[in-house]
Amino acid sequence: MLIRKENFGIGGLMGIWKIDETIDELLELFPNEIRKEAENGIADIKSKRRATELLSTRIMLLELLGEIKTIQNHKDGKPYLSDESYNISISHTKDYAAILLHKTHAVGIDIETISARVEKIANRFISEGEYIDSNQTVTHQLLHWSTKECMFKLINQPGIDFKQQLHVLPFTPSLSGTIEAFETKTVENKNFKINYEVHPTYVLTWVVDTKNAPVKPKRS
Repeated sequence: MLIRKENFGIGGLMGIWKIDETIDELLELFPNEIRKEAENGIADIKSKRRATELLSTRIMLLELLGEIKTIQNHKDGKPYLSDESYNISISHTKDYAAILLHKTHAVGIDIETISARVEKIANRFISEGEYIDSNQTVTHQLLHWSTKECMFKLINQPGIDFKQQLHVLPFTPSLSGTIEAFETKTVENKNFKINYEVHPTYVLTWVVDTKNAPVKPKRS
């Protein structure tokens, strides 16, 4: 079910889908003319979770834009629309899918279910110099991970070390706000201002890269 549809300025659009449908229920949401194609698209996928993620993403895109669009992937897995009408970023987590679109600027979005499991891997992506509030450790660690996922999607280069090359400046999480961060992977050492929200069951981060020149969506 589409639980959020929000426009951002000129050309930006966000959607969040709560994945509480079965595969058959998701297929029923597709128009008749593309339902068979949607069925064929998941025919070889053994994971039910992966199948529901793909179907929910595609039907969400249809509900956001009101027209049929085809999502394809570059060789590195980054998604794009075949008609190049928008730049697109997609994220999935348990029970949720998120999409961010923009007509002219690169975008990044990430959604993460709140879970204490992040504590077990935090030392892989948080450096010693990065601040974590001990009163809300799980939420803060998830926001670090989610922020770095957004940065990763914008930088769009292989071999990025989340711990050594993506850096989050100190902040104390609230229900929403912005996170300042920077990267040392490229020669530009780009700065980022990432939007974030903390919900009861998930955290969300997103960014529209308005600092840099407009980007025309590209096919692989």
